[in-house]
Amino acid sequence: MAQKVQVSEARSRLLATATRIFYAEGLHSVGIDRLVVEAKVTRATLYRHFPGKEDLVVAYLRGVSEMERDGIGKILAGNPPAADALRAIAELIAESIQSAHFRGCAFLNAAAEYPDPEHPVHQAVLAHREWFLRTVTDLLAQIGSKPPEPAGRHFVLLRDGAMASGCLTDAAEVGETFLQGVDGILRFRLGSAAK
Repeated sequence: MAQKVQVSEARSRLLATATRIFYAEGLHSVGIDRLVVEAKVTRATLYRHFPGKEDLVVAYLRGVSEMERDGIGKILAGNPPAADALRAIAELIAESIQSAHFRGCAFLNAAAEYPDPEHPVHQAVLAHREWFLRTVTDLLAQIGSKPPEPAGRHFVLLRDGAMASGCLTDAAEVGETFLQGVDGILRFRLGSAAK
């Protein structure tokens, strides 16, 4: 039987603080001193849980990934038809773009700050993106007869554009345009199913 890992309150506070500040202000601009003060922990406590700041950044990204996986998991738990699941995923994304403190995609932001594809932070970004693309592509494979990979990449590209645009222009319009794009992908896939 697997043992449940005990997560300390200090580690949870550090991660919650890092999540809030990293997303709002960026990864490189936030220093260890600020994290320690705002999380109300000592430097020794921080380094006991995270050997370096980049380990904390990776943990932050994994936490964001888990939240997104949970949100999509709830959609898929009801075993809806693939087109309905993809629309619900798109609506979840459109809603997030319109949230009060939206500042773009945490993963795209992190990739911009850590462009080296071999860096652990960049690797965490790629791991999440690969999961998301695989999830969307697997759903698209259930619709129509054409290969689903181009449609999956198209969906992710639309999502990336919406996430980048959502903090620059009218978020409601961006969300609406994103949803229209996803509907276009689905209409194309559903049209191919009829042939």
